[in-house]
Amino acid sequence: MPNIKILEVFKNDTWVKPFFTKYKTTLFWALFLGFMTLFSATALMFVSGYLISRSASNPYNILEVYVPVVLTRAFGIARPSFNYAERLVSHNWVLKMTSRLRLKLYEVMESDAIFFKRHYRTGDILGLLAEDINYIQNLYLRTIFPTIIAWLLYAFVIIGLGFFSWTFALVMLFLLGVEVVVVPYWSVVINGARRERQKAIRNDLYNRLTDNILGVSDWIFSRQGAEYVTLHEETEKEWRQVNEKMNAENRKRDFIVQVLFGVIAVLTLIWASQRFVGVEGDDANWIAAFVLAVFPLADAFTPLSDAAEETNTYGDSIVRLNSLESKPQVTPTDQVLEGPITIDIKDLTYTYDAAAGPVLDHLNLTFKAGEKIAVLGRSGSGKSTLLNLLRGDLSPQSGAIEMNGIPVTQFGDDIAKYIGVLQQTPYLFHTSILNNLHIGNQDATEEEAWDALERVGLKDLVAALPEGLETMIDEAGLRFSGGERHRLALARLILQDAPIILLDEPTVGLDPITEQALIQTFFSTLSDKTIIWVTHHLQGVQMADRVIFIEDGHLTMSGNPEALAATNDHYQKLMTIDAGAFLDR
Repeated sequence: MPNIKILEVFKNDTWVKPFFTKYKTTLFWALFLGFMTLFSATALMFVSGYLISRSASNPYNILEVYVPVVLTRAFGIARPSFNYAERLVSHNWVLKMTSRLRLKLYEVMESDAIFFKRHYRTGDILGLLAEDINYIQNLYLRTIFPTIIAWLLYAFVIIGLGFFSWTFALVMLFLLGVEVVVVPYWSVVINGARRERQKAIRNDLYNRLTDNILGVSDWIFSRQGAEYVTLHEETEKEWRQVNEKMNAENRKRDFIVQVLFGVIAVLTLIWASQRFVGVEGDDANWIAAFVLAVFPLADAFTPLSDAAEETNTYGDSIVRLNSLESKPQVTPTDQVLEGPITIDIKDLTYTYDAAAGPVLDHLNLTFKAGEKIAVLGRSGSGKSTLLNLLRGDLSPQSGAIEMNGIPVTQFGDDIAKYIGVLQQTPYLFHTSILNNLHIGNQDATEEEAWDALERVGLKDLVAALPEGLETMIDEAGLRFSGGERHRLALARLILQDAPIILLDEPTVGLDPITEQALIQTFFSTLSDKTIIWVTHHLQGVQMADRVIFIEDGHLTMSGNPEALAATNDHYQKLMTIDAGAFLDR
């Protein structure tokens, strides 16, 4: 039986609950056919019991046996027929539902695909795809359908017995109620938490495995392969221990269930003997009928315990799916920005984890059109978060970021018209050079592509290739050096022609000579653009108009690099430290 937790989850659910009404007709037929399957199984045993007894008691007329024979055949054919039809209808219902769930999941992920990992790890995504959708599927096939059908059969049996004896019907109301209510509730209490823990461990395995596989080379190169295996084995061991405890409790529960059904069968035999033996006519033939009809009930009621204890895991899956849509929805603006664009950051606050405090705390800044700004700060100081907020990929908890008075979150996909981004590791796709450049502007001509390549210093390199712009780039662009990949990405930005460019530490991992040359290329090529450059050290910052330093979410320093170098002690210390680090490189 579903517990309170999943009922609470369903109240605000927008993923699963709507399918109850959308496919209500199919749902009705699935439940009806499921009930008829169990009814036919019970009726088959009931008629068979009567037929055996009647055949052994020297019937007066062949019709007394012929009718039960026909009914036995009818119910014998009906049970697998109804069961087959129920499987077709219920699985058709569930497959339609899960296919739409997967479609919705992909659409939600696709709408934020580039920045999805900022909210979810790869293992979380695998867990959503591989686990949660399957759990939702089982919610219907293993919990909702069997539970409703069992309750319908339970009511039918009690009402049917009431026609013969309300006293015995009340006894069965209690005993079968233990099977339908008490034992499932006990399973939730005993094993519900363990099943939740089992699912949490499995999700953790997804995360650990993806982390370890993506970083397996680091494990190997550091000669800690044994530690990698040990960490995985420890998690798997915990999963097995939880599973073993669950299985042990389930064996106890199943034993009690079987004993209870044995008691029900014996009590039915005693009641039927008292009710029908000694009565005139052939009423004694009904004893076997009632006793044999008890056994199919076990098939209907026994799965309820497993169904009940899984409800918490279903609830967790539904919560995870609904959390994908928890981000506030903003109506895109249809306004078009013209002329110089000024960015105003007003009392901006953003927090990932309330316990850890804000990453950016009441930040106020203004970036003028054409200004070149270098943003410095220690790791975790909020520099990259600021870029995400500038792009509208994150929404601040308070305050705002506006372009010419319009919040950036309202531009939606149109933000690409105004803001271009160069990441730390720009990606080149396994297609031609021209197609890679067209990512910046699909309508760019070959002449414009060559011009962009010339501006970033790659025209001669590409022209020397046998197929020129049609040269295929291998996966991830590995045939090109790090500096060349960055220059190709810069050529995309040139074709995109956005007035504001965000540089997110684009020179990380490059040697000092390549880094300096690339920085000079950025500033000379993008001289007419607003540049907001996040960097972790001072190499090349003298080319910026303004340097700002963010620490603990606050703006602690701002000014012209030359003026800061002459008058600011903190900046002078940073220059000394950075010069030492540069020499070490």
